Amino acid sequence: MRKALIVWGGWAGHEPEKGARIVEGMLLEDGFEVEVTSDYQALGRPDLRELSLIVPVITSDKIAREPIDNLVAAVRGGVGLAGYHGGLATSFRDMVNFHYLTGVQWVQHPGDIVDFRVHVEKPFDPIMAGIGDFDYRSEQYYLHFDPSVDVLATTLFTGEHDPVTTGIKMPVVFKRQFGSGRIFYTALGHVTAEFENREMRTILRRGLNWAAR
Repeated sequence: MRKALIVWGGWAGHEPEKGARIVEGMLLEDGFEVEVTSDYQALGRPDLRELSLIVPVITSDKIAREPIDNLVAAVRGGVGLAGYHGGLATSFRDMVNFHYLTGVQWVQHPGDIVDFRVHVEKPFDPIMAGIGDFDYRSEQYYLHFDPSVDVLATTLFTGEHDPVTTGIKMPVVFKRQFGSGRIFYTALGHVTAEFENREMRTILRRGLNWAAR
């Protein structure tokens, strides 16, 4: 049986515990054995490399270097890593090695909660299959991202909320390889009510399963 670890914490506005429990439910339905914890030291456990998938649901916050180095080594060795919205993009912002691993870092969301459109760049990728372009209301994340990521969906910044972003096409969903491990990220999911959006939920669920070894 595939084993997954979900670690939640950080800023309460992203509803991390509630989000972690929703992800737990998805993975249980898909046949995973799941552990959920708010103890960041779980990322430093020696058995981390035996897992199939790790899902941080963490916004900002601090962590020691040793657990992050252990996480990076585990993913290099084949453990999957997946996250949504703040997870991966905003977690442990002062840990350079973590963002070297995830391939993404959040820097802004002009206009705060806004309406925007998600464009599917790769409709034949299994994660995006059957999903067309769709409208979405949330924080439209402006990201710094690694050039190696495989972009599956994007959003276009109109410049309405900040003229310097006019015409910028930004990844919303991507996947990447890091050593032997797979990494999946979607910028959607600011609050748990967004899990009621069919496209968001489907993309995340497929991405979790794709990343897991």
